[in-house]
Amino acid sequence: MSRLLLVDDDTEVLALLKKFLEQHGYSVDVATDGQALWRALERQLPDLVILDVMLPGDSGLVLCQRLRSEHSMAIIMLTAMSELSDRVVGLELGADDYLSKPFDARELLARVRAVLRRTGEVRSVLHERPRPILEFAGWQLDVTRRELRSPDKVLIPLSAGEFELLLVLAEHPQRVLSRQQLLDMARGEAYDAFDRSVDVQVSRLRRKLDAEPSRSSMIRTIRHIGYLFTPSVVVKR
Repeated sequence: MSRLLLVDDDTEVLALLKKFLEQHGYSVDVATDGQALWRALERQLPDLVILDVMLPGDSGLVLCQRLRSEHSMAIIMLTAMSELSDRVVGLELGADDYLSKPFDARELLARVRAVLRRTGEVRSVLHERPRPILEFAGWQLDVTRRELRSPDKVLIPLSAGEFELLLVLAEHPQRVLSRQQLLDMARGEAYDAFDRSVDVQVSRLRRKLDAEPSRSSMIRTIRHIGYLFTPSVVVKR
């Protein structure tokens, strides 16, 4: 059973969403602000945090940034602001998905299922066959542990979206992939997203992979088409 943490200062919304998600097989904790969120994390880490932007005290964006720097669980942001720039900010800070209020609870359920499916939290890793380690330019991407290590063996934190995008690129090295292809392979053909989300994730990956900005990026932009992952990749079992 996947565990969710709902963070919203509207107690009526919390109660309704908690009941709805529990009816669909999830274990659900709730929090009304940042302090309650951190207390909940001390008790047990969830598989996914559903985080409202407008909260008393630290905003959801501030909390999202700290969550992403300290933990690897998936994050879905909820906001009353529907502007594209607001969604981009959420993605920049590490959110895996973004849903604008008001929304239908069934749409939230679909997003939860999609994000958990992407991150692998709904699979029983005890029964999985070991997946490979992909090596490129001295870097190591451990597919089973969902970890990226630098040539100096430093663990580099990745959001779920960043990991899935990097995995697709590393599995298709030296091949031009369009934004739509990247979305389809990383998140599934039914995923409703906008091209800008791919650009945001690529930008964040570049900042983590390219220690020397003066050197050519490992993820090259192919104008009007998409992106090309330039290093050779070696697969180790």
